[in-house]
Amino acid sequence: MQIAYGAVMTNGQDERKERLAQALRDNLRRRKAQSRESRDGETPRQPEGSKG
Repeated sequence: MQIAYGAVMTNGQDERKERLAQALRDNLRRRKAQSRESRDGETPRQPEGSKG
């Protein structure tokens, strides 16, 4: 009986890619939410050099 190591490795690599892709999507959502929260909490700033 022969074991197809290539198929097992490919399946494992596909699963890893899926996990990494999902982790990247989750991270991006989290960063966007943090950015929105910090932006909403900021007071509007005057550009440098402007009088007001």
